[in-house]
Amino acid sequence: MDKAALFFDVDGTLVDDHTKVVPESTLRALNQARENGHLVFINTGRTACNTLDSMKHIPVDGYVCGCGTEIIYQGKVLMHSTLTEEQCKDYIKAIHECHMEGVLEASDDMYFPKNVSRFPEIEDIRERMGKAWGFGIKKYIEDGGFIYDKMFLLSDETSDVAKFIKMVSGGLEVIDRRHGSYECIQKQYTKATGIEYMRKYLNYDLDQIYVFGDSSNDLTMFEYATHTVAMKEHDSILEPYTEYVTDSVMNDGIEKAMKHYELI
Repeated sequence: MDKAALFFDVDGTLVDDHTKVVPESTLRALNQARENGHLVFINTGRTACNTLDSMKHIPVDGYVCGCGTEIIYQGKVLMHSTLTEEQCKDYIKAIHECHMEGVLEASDDMYFPKNVSRFPEIEDIRERMGKAWGFGIKKYIEDGGFIYDKMFLLSDETSDVAKFIKMVSGGLEVIDRRHGSYECIQKQYTKATGIEYMRKYLNYDLDQIYVFGDSSNDLTMFEYATHTVAMKEHDSILEPYTEYVTDSVMNDGIEKAMKHYELI
């Protein structure tokens, strides 16, 4: 078959949500696909600092990071978009005014609240990223004076989410990740724009593009591509755009899907 470019979400697709591991069958399938001449990309909402080191055991040719805001191919940064200095300041004010909390994500670091967050999820991320990679310890959100690419925010009954969305609507797309969590992306970028950039760069046809995902933040790439693979446990929002439903992550879902398409 023609050479293909394969784009994989991370959490719930390559990495099992419960065990936090990449199955051997997935690693085997990715290696075989590359041996067959296909290109393998991680396409993630995570920014580069939370991707390159932590995912280096996964055999890939490149990365689409931060929901399309940074593209890395064969070790070279092809493009990278950040929020402006003014936007960064304004959005921090909006977070505080609307009583939300979260993580501000840059290509090279992550920024957390100075005080302990009322959300255990934020402290879990802080602990993990600080201990493992040394991120989030140089500056706090309240310090300001830094540029970032995107935000991951949490809300509760004290938060005014509607007001926040209105305040940032000029520059951010706010994706509802359910259970009071929101991913805030630069408006002109998505996982799909990252794929389109690479497709044109490689001079591939759309029929040579395959995407694999499970959650609502994979929707744009499912809307974009023809060959779309949803994991067994997936958000129902993907179903109208799903070409093939595979097995679960730990039940060799990635390998089974790639065999189904005769990529391996």
